[in-house]
Amino acid sequence: MSRRDLELRRRWRLAPILVVALMALAGCGSNSSSSSSAGGGATTSAASGGGSTTAAAGATSTSGGGTSTSGGSASADVSSCGPKPGVKATGTPINLGTINTKQPGTDFTDQASMAQAYFTCVNDNGGVNGHPIKYFVQTDQTQPAQIAAAANKLLSSDHVLGIVGTSDIIECSVDSALWKKSGIFELGAGIAPECWSTPNSASVNMGPRYSSDGATQYVLSLHPNKIAFDQSNVPGTGYIAAGPAAVAAAAHVPIKTETDNVPINDANTVALRLVNDAGPGGAVVLNFTPPEALVILQAAQKLGLENRVKAWACSTPCNTDFLAKALGPKWHNKLFINAELTPPDGNTEPEMKQYEAILSKYGNGSVTGGIGSFSQMGFLTAELAVKALETVKGPYTVKSVNDAFKAIKDYKTAMLCKPFTYGDYSEHIPNNTDYTVTPSASGGTMVIAQGCTDISAADPQIAAYRKIAGS
Repeated sequence: MSRRDLELRRRWRLAPILVVALMALAGCGSNSSSSSSAGGGATTSAASGGGSTTAAAGATSTSGGGTSTSGGSASADVSSCGPKPGVKATGTPINLGTINTKQPGTDFTDQASMAQAYFTCVNDNGGVNGHPIKYFVQTDQTQPAQIAAAANKLLSSDHVLGIVGTSDIIECSVDSALWKKSGIFELGAGIAPECWSTPNSASVNMGPRYSSDGATQYVLSLHPNKIAFDQSNVPGTGYIAAGPAAVAAAAHVPIKTETDNVPINDANTVALRLVNDAGPGGAVVLNFTPPEALVILQAAQKLGLENRVKAWACSTPCNTDFLAKALGPKWHNKLFINAELTPPDGNTEPEMKQYEAILSKYGNGSVTGGIGSFSQMGFLTAELAVKALETVKGPYTVKSVNDAFKAIKDYKTAMLCKPFTYGDYSEHIPNNTDYTVTPSASGGTMVIAQGCTDISAADPQIAAYRKIAGS
């Protein structure tokens, strides 16, 4: 591993550790808290679970509520993210909140950081019907009591009207009953089963289960003798593994499901075990965050194992230029990554250029993974929220905001294969069609290996949703 790769990995891992340390110090000090006005960011004291809250700025343009709309009309100029270029919004803030996992080995805060960047851009350019968005960010370490406290703080103390950009290992499981009771229709990038199996949550992503389905589905097209599927040992592994297992079973291909603790300390052993489990004609499928997947793949390369199996694959988190740059061109057409959102490299759609422009101006430094699926998810959840908010007539309330979210229908976006619909359904898997990408032959970027492909209905959850939604 190069010195640069080691430094990148160190930064990914060190950031959550520093946050935890700072939170511990805060717990020993004053109980006072501060909050920002919309337009600036200020960290406040944690809810009674040890998380942190940040109130910050951000938001965008028109439509999304109940009508077919298009998200591909904006130019790459960041001033186009709002209705009044260069004019800061000065109205009463619209409070929105989010909860994200941030801990050693698992960091999903890029979604919230990118959403915050988008909202800040909108606030700088007219806001939403003249209102700026004030964004409250909570982080947690996969502790149910901490997450419940964070959710209650967002509703009771921060007075948020909606939950946008959440990406958390167990948040949907912990808060689904509260959201239903409170009339909240969460708009996020989910992970836990309840993010897709309940009426009050819809995600722009497919999550680890359905993304792992897509990765498994792709390697099955290469006709492997066996699949070794490995993922981080965090809550929900059984639920996640059930999808690839069903997809592999339908193809009559054996699959061995495994887990490893993160952060990974002995990547050589992990890589060797997976190659042995898959066998010479087999395939390895990984479900890890980019830094953890990277150390496994680099270990395989160092040991000369990359050609010992027919193919390697990874769920969506690996779809980032961070990983492509670190691996280089040797993995072109050897590593195949499920991409739940449209690959951004080389894409000239106006919406995609706006995403890159906002990331560069407002997200540089806070969005640690840069261009990739995580930041795309944050952009899209923020964009959808703003488009819905612009349809609200009258006061912004919990009811009016969440009615607008739920009414998002057939929203056309360059970020997804198909239009996004929230809908009044008992469960939600609105994104169930994906791409597959591979590191480019020149290195440093991801290129498309397979265009938009429906996730297999061999996964019973996908089949059930399509029946409910009529898709």
